[in-house]
Amino acid sequence: MPLPKRRFSRSRRDKRRLQIHLTVPTLSRCSHCGAVVRSHQICSACGYYRGRQVLAAAQEKKKRS
Repeated sequence: MPLPKRRFSRSRRDKRRLQIHLTVPTLSRCSHCGAVVRSHQICSACGYYRGRQVLAAAQEKKKRS
């Protein structure tokens, strides 16, 4: 199994580890109902995306059942 010839410095090691972290998803408001949604996702409350209705609303689904 190969081994490194020299020891990595702390700064070099930490620069590599800096890239490994979790990011908070970007949130925005739905233009139709004002609910908080993730960017580039269909609103789960009203079914709108970029001003157009893409999915039937959750209330309409409940009415059908």
